[in-house]
This record gives sequence, structure tokens and C-alpha cells, in this order.
Amino acid sequence: MSHGFRITSALWDKIHHFASFPQTGVSLQQMVLFGQNPSQGTLLKASQFLSEELPVRLAHRAKELDELPHNLSAMPSIEKVKNWYAQSFEELIKFPPLPALSPEIRRSLFSPPSVANSNPEHQLPSSTPNPSLEHMLLVDDVANQNFPTTNGSNSGWAIGNGNGNGNGNGTAVEGFNKLKLRVPMERRYFAAPLSSNIDWPPELRDYNKRFTRLLETIKTRHDPTVTTVAQGVLEWKQSQRARHIGLDMQQWLDRFYLSRIGIRFLIGQHIALNTQESHPDYVGIICTNANVHDIIEEAIENARFVCEEHYALFSSPPVQLICPQNLTFPYVPGHLSHIIFELLKNSLRAVVERHGVGSEGNFPPIKVIVVEGKEDITIKISDEGGGIARSAMGLIWTYMYTTMKLGPGEGLDEGFRDSDFKAPMAGFGYGLPLSRLYARYFGGDLRLISMDGFGTDVYIHLNRLSSSREPLP
Repeated sequence: MSHGFRITSALWDKIHHFASFPQTGVSLQQMVLFGQNPSQGTLLKASQFLSEELPVRLAHRAKELDELPHNLSAMPSIEKVKNWYAQSFEELIKFPPLPALSPEIRRSLFSPPSVANSNPEHQLPSSTPNPSLEHMLLVDDVANQNFPTTNGSNSGWAIGNGNGNGNGNGTAVEGFNKLKLRVPMERRYFAAPLSSNIDWPPELRDYNKRFTRLLETIKTRHDPTVTTVAQGVLEWKQSQRARHIGLDMQQWLDRFYLSRIGIRFLIGQHIALNTQESHPDYVGIICTNANVHDIIEEAIENARFVCEEHYALFSSPPVQLICPQNLTFPYVPGHLSHIIFELLKNSLRAVVERHGVGSEGNFPPIKVIVVEGKEDITIKISDEGGGIARSAMGLIWTYMYTTMKLGPGEGLDEGFRDSDFKAPMAGFGYGLPLSRLYARYFGGDLRLISMDGFGTDVYIHLNRLSSSREPLP
């Protein structure tokens, strides 16, 4: 799709201009309330928000991909990803504007509600700062304290000064003033949903359809981003003969992949709102009554199947699930399923390799315990897979760190390149760090405690209040 695409100097100027603007975070709660029974006018306001927000997010990442130190930007796979981001950015800023609308329709769409006439029930609640920003900006995790460094310096990898969303730089406010938006970006998307009683013109529906098709194209283009960047890091490691990546590269990968989760979530939500039939339990890709028990049970089945295929077992280690069957909360099922699946694969592999394939039928069980608290839903996964040595704890969150042995010169296999959700049993050290980013995206977290010689406990904290805005690096 981006074959032959080249970034011109004029395009770079636009990328740098948009990268000076701050990004706008949204919360799960706001997305649910905004997207319930959306009218074409509501969908248009969402389209407008994305047509302004996505170029800013893509520009931040494209600029960063071009400025990576240690010669990482020169790796062929990193160049490929940079071109994807630049091409998607260009397509968005060149998308044809909204056709002329009647004065009545424009008033319905763009007039800010007056304080006197605004219904409090129609105002969306404010989002709260995401606690993950503390981890993302300060990098204060205990597991990160023992990180290896690349060149003894983190020069060139500093994160910009915060602007309230934890991102951006000193030119952000000035840049927004130049845009002369009718309302600030954060309020534009979260204005009260528009009435479905208005007779919206066909031009508006056509605009929404065309914009959705563009987003589908962009989403497909970026499907292999995670694994292509992983291939780029592998190329860098091989060119530098490095065993591990440094803390600076780890921080960048965290920011980059977290941003990607956000971009794909916004795009996926918008596509679903425009293309899927209404469902009582879903608003776009968000399930308002996600059943934790059912999601975990399905992830258990999938992880055990992969384990049995990988080790040629008739029966993989048993998994005991202790969870209220009626526990539900608003969440994206795909995110939770991905986290549980990845962590269970780790536990299953650890148990099989600790006790040996010959122990089939006598493997110690893996326990999954789910508890609902006032703020969090906490999931604990406990295994008897031998645990992790204390000296290795500083590496477990490192991308490209794995205990699985790879052959000399072995890279990513083709099946692993397809998307985030088609990983093999193990091998490229992305399961833990990516799972932690998915947990942190909506204000949760993931922590690991190991008892060397016995096993590992992993705690997944999910924010059940759904009020945390995205952490935007």
C-alpha cells in the first residue's frame, strides 16, 4: 500500500507543524456515553474530532521515528513504519472537507450549547488523569531499575514537558490558537450527543461513509506495525551485536506502542459505530457489560489449545478459574482477552518446561482468581512454573527479552508479523510488556511477583470506574 511512497520536504513541514500540537485524551466512560444510539450528526462530530486528532497523533510518532538515536531510524523496518505513518497522515489532512450545509444544520452541529439551555444529563463527565502517566513519564517501576544502558546516556529520548494530558511541548498552546477552532479539541468530541430527530441531509451520511472507508484503509495498513517495529529492533540488535536493548529504547517502545493502542482504539471505535448494527451490550467495540468470567474462560481455552499444539500434549496443565459468573463492567473485551491469553501462555509454558512433558496428567494447576474492589477489578494468575531469578527481574519487561531459545540468525516468522493477536507460544519477548500497556491504557496496571524455585504471581488491575483518560506519551 505504501510501496514507492516518499516523504517530501513539504510533507515533513506539515508533520512537524502538527507534532507541535498536544494530543487529546478520552476516557472509556466518555466514549460509551457519546456513542450510545449515535445520530449521523453525532457521527459527524466524531469524524471531525478524528480528522483533527489523528493527524496530531500520527505526526508525533512519525517525527519520533525519524529522530531515534543509536542509528535505529536507519533500520529498513523502522523506515517502512515511518512511511506508513506519514502516508496515513497525508491522507487524513488531504481528505475532502465537509460539503456546504444549510444554516439550520450547521447551527445544530456547531453551535455550543448555552449554559441556560444545556441539560446536565446530556453533559458528558470529565475524564481524570491516567495513573499510568506516572509510570510512563517517570519510569519508576522497580523492574526498570536494573535496566542495561546502551551508550551510558539517554540523550535524545527525553519525553516532552506535560500540558495536562502528559504530552506536548511549549508550542502547543500557540499552535492551537493558530487553528482558531470553534471550541477546544477536548470539548468538541465530548459535546453532548446530537438528537436523532433531526433530518440529517444525505451529504452528511456520505461524508461519514467516505471517512470511515479511509479509516479502514489506514487501520489495515498499520496492522503489522508492532511486529515490523520488532523486526526493526531485531535488525538494530544484529547490526550492533547487542544482547539487550537499553532503557532509552525501552521507554520509546513503551510510548510508541501505547500510542498505537490509542490510535487503533479510536479508529476501531469509529468504524464500529458507523458500520455495526446496534447491540444492547455494545457501544462500538466497547462492551458495556463485559462478562469477566466468560472472557477469561475463552482465553483459558485458547491458551491451553496453543500449549497443547506447541508441546504435542493431549492435555495441557489445568487452569482453575475462581470468578463470580455475573461480574460485568464496561471494557474492551479484545484488550482483556489479549492480556489474559498472553499471561496464561507464559504460565503454561513455565509449568510444562519446569515439570517436563512426561508429567502430562500430573501438572500442578494454574489458578486464576478474580476479585471486585471499589475502584479496581483485580485478576491474579498463579503458577508453579519455577519462578524467575531475582537477577532477571530487571529484564522481564524488556522488549525482545525472552527465555525461549532461538536459532542463530532467526528472525520473526511470517505468522507472527500479521498482527498483535497472532503471537506464537513464545519467542520474542513482547507478551509481558505489551500486556502491561493494554492494562495501563484505561488506568489499570500489571505487576509480577516471583518466588524463585517455585512459581510466579501476576496481578492485573483493571479500572472499573472507566473514568481515566488515555495516557498520551
